[in-house]
Amino acid sequence: MSSRLLAIDWSAFFIGEEDWEFLMEIALRTLIMYIIILVGLRLLGKRGVKQLSVFELVVIISLGSAAGDPMFYKEVGLMVPVVIFAVIVGAYRATTYLTAKSTKIDDLVEGKCTYLIEDGRFSIENFSKESLAHDEFFSELRQYSISHLGQVDTAILETSGSMSVYFFPDEAVKFGLPILPALFEAGCCEIAISGKYSCCFCGSVEDLVPKERHACKKCQHDKWVKAINCLRIK
Repeated sequence: MSSRLLAIDWSAFFIGEEDWEFLMEIALRTLIMYIIILVGLRLLGKRGVKQLSVFELVVIISLGSAAGDPMFYKEVGLMVPVVIFAVIVGAYRATTYLTAKSTKIDDLVEGKCTYLIEDGRFSIENFSKESLAHDEFFSELRQYSISHLGQVDTAILETSGSMSVYFFPDEAVKFGLPILPALFEAGCCEIAISGKYSCCFCGSVEDLVPKERHACKKCQHDKWVKAINCLRIK
């Protein structure tokens, strides 16, 4: 074992086929690229480094890809990423200018915000357009101390991917679909006790009587969970 360790070319192990002087060059290249990235992000403006839209994320990834290779490949000169950065930043500034001038271009590039909850119920048509599972969405809502949809007037998925939530005042809270895991998972098709129940699919609330199957008046699904109307803990 010790003879094998002694036989290892430790220089090649740590720096590969390059020499130690190239490590200094890598350090200098990395420092220069670091400064170029800072300048590039500064040129993008505050909006470009706050919450990223899909388009802005593409820009950042492109900048990162352009910055990586010149840091440690000898054959890649530093003027190459400078040109790439100039083109990307220029294209970004031109696109943001056009999106500010044209609503159609803005919708094409950035997309539109989506109403996911309206008046305490799912906006089914809009919800189906988003690749968002119920569990994921409920998890987002629980971050706002929401326990059921009857506390929520409106929930909007912004173009940045963040969620904007508007609440009913306490006196206007209604019965709604519980989103706490233990309660939601208790949903079933057969109603054993009369009361207010919420459709597990769309969140509509109906007064139901004992019956083997009830079809939701709004979406025609038949899985229900006992609706609750507790106030939100603030």
